[in-house]
Amino acid sequence: MEDNIIKEKEVKPRNRDNFLIKQRAFVKLYLLSWIEQGRPYGKEMLEDFYKTFKQFNYKPNHSEVYKGLHELLDDGIITRSRIIKEGSKRQELKVYQIANMDEARRYKNQVKEDLDRSIGLLNWAVRDNF
Repeated sequence: MEDNIIKEKEVKPRNRDNFLIKQRAFVKLYLLSWIEQGRPYGKEMLEDFYKTFKQFNYKPNHSEVYKGLHELLDDGIITRSRIIKEGSKRQELKVYQIANMDEARRYKNQVKEDLDRSIGLLNWAVRDNF
């Protein structure tokens, strides 16, 4: 009877987190830095991505930036409030602020470790192959 038992092959889960930094982490790093620097508007931060990384042809889409902001909100790292746009009676703008500086620092340090590992892997690949 034991001969008829089919054993399932053990499949190890792929851990992609240990390769290169993920785009969302990269985006959230810059969002936190720009909020800390007093640039609290989502649209302004989206434009900052386009300007800052134009030379690398890196242009995260609108939804990627706002998903990053929403994750930071959900994690309690930032807060969002509404203000009336200057010169307008009704138009509201959403502004973001750091809510938990310790968590913001912890997150940025974690991303720094990911960046260092990614840089090391990329430098190794360039050295070995070019």
